[in-house]
Amino acid sequence: MVKQFTFTSPAKVNITLRVLGKRPDGYHDIYSLMQPITLADEINLTVEEGHGVSVTCDHPQVPSDGRNLAHRAATLFLAEAGMQCRVSIHIQKVIPVAAGLGGGSSNAATVLMGLDGLLGTGWGEERLRAMGAQLGSDVPFFLLQSPAIATGRGELLERVDIQPYWYILINPGFEVSAAWAYDNLNLTKRSTDIKLSSFKRLRNIEGGIGDFLHNDLEEAVLGAYPELKEMKDLLHSAGARGALMSGSGPTVFGLFFNEDEARSALEVVRNGVVGSGTALFVAQGIA
Repeated sequence: MVKQFTFTSPAKVNITLRVLGKRPDGYHDIYSLMQPITLADEINLTVEEGHGVSVTCDHPQVPSDGRNLAHRAATLFLAEAGMQCRVSIHIQKVIPVAAGLGGGSSNAATVLMGLDGLLGTGWGEERLRAMGAQLGSDVPFFLLQSPAIATGRGELLERVDIQPYWYILINPGFEVSAAWAYDNLNLTKRSTDIKLSSFKRLRNIEGGIGDFLHNDLEEAVLGAYPELKEMKDLLHSAGARGALMSGSGPTVFGLFFNEDEARSALEVVRNGVVGSGTALFVAQGIA
């Protein structure tokens, strides 16, 4: 019997990203406040008799083999479940690739949740998060479907209640390697005096959100790509409450309190953006 369903796979923004040090396992310890947003890919999952996993995608730069996190997620799920069936995954890309928005990790999390439902395993969040941590540091976050504070290498999560902010995102049309961004991070300047309790105050904040916007990876990435700073300045001039690079970049975003603010700023941003490869998005945070 064929089972098929289409799922949304959201992007995220890092409202805060602090990198505290490199771990013995090669990862970095972080403190990050992340919010999923309505900018999303579509994942079509088909389960039928047979065996193996296949992935197709409308974006030519997305791999279809074991390098693809969605492929690895399905393979891991079937191995953990001890099931033999044919899983076909089609990814309709909307989230830019290698953009600091977590698209690949989100796709993997969506496949885990989708297969849990379609195959009736009923494992739930805790077990799926443990599986997700085997695939990538951001995968467990997308399994929460909620804003969260991430610690450790990103797999230790605490839900937080923050506003459904609005965002204008500017993607310059080129990729930045996360490994490169972390390798070029100047850890000697990092501060370890970070209070997670201060992030939780965001649920009541009406102003001063810009005080929370910080990304330790910006220094290296903006140094190599100064046009990203120009994009941040453009967002500020358009009225954003704050502007920041998300994750390892290169996407930058402006934060707005409501849709009216974001829509009013969009024309200003659109008129100021230069470059045929640049993409603009407006999205709401998922609270």
